[in-house]
Amino acid sequence: MKYRNEPIYTAAIGAGRAMFGALRVRRSVIGAHNLPDSGGAVIAMTHFGYLEFALVEWATWLHNRRRIRFMAKKSVFDKRVVGSFMRNMKHIPVDMKAGASAYAAAVTALKSGELIGVFPEAGVSASFTIRDFKTGAVRLAAEAGVPLIPLAVWGGQRLMTKNRKITVRERLDVPIVMVVGEPIAVTMGEDAAAATARLKSTMANLLEAAQQAYPIDGDGQWWQPRHRGGTAPTPAEAAAADAEREVRRSRVPRKRR
Repeated sequence: MKYRNEPIYTAAIGAGRAMFGALRVRRSVIGAHNLPDSGGAVIAMTHFGYLEFALVEWATWLHNRRRIRFMAKKSVFDKRVVGSFMRNMKHIPVDMKAGASAYAAAVTALKSGELIGVFPEAGVSASFTIRDFKTGAVRLAAEAGVPLIPLAVWGGQRLMTKNRKITVRERLDVPIVMVVGEPIAVTMGEDAAAATARLKSTMANLLEAAQQAYPIDGDGQWWQPRHRGGTAPTPAEAAAADAEREVRRSRVPRKRR
């Protein structure tokens, strides 16, 4: 399948590759053959840092030159420069209070043969463990009649993540391991909650494989989850911190436009 040239997307990929190259990021992809060469698919990813989208875009581009359209918060699109890039790259804005239009746009894109990137956890997990999944990824795949591609990324949190200031030195020579799972078929008749539980279980196994393949021992490290010997917050501690943050945000008066 031949894809139309998109100069902005190509430039963004180039900029990302230059940045990761400057940081000497060491990328390893297991199961890249599971990334479809044609047709629509929902790419469901783990979410432990803020650069996973770029890492997965990079890996997919190098594998088969395909582009992923990500669903992102509308507030990102409201920023003049960043928003312009997001729209030109055909990413999809999501209004958290009214997501129906974004959902419809994603289904249309999938049916036309696009790859749609989704983070089922709907936010970065500061404990570096998989949180509860939303059902959106499963529902999108079922309605569009496309497969789900589960994908775990490990190490991306060492580049940029929530609640952590990371120095440039700490970002150098970071290994990134991605594990792409086999396509998962879902149908309109399947219970969305059950299918989502199946997706979560699959991604937990992929994450375990990525962690096992990681070339650095994370014992005692801030980026390693507590149950694996690291010092990251437990899921309960991370959830409490997120709740406190939401309370603080709700107390900040919104600026008038």
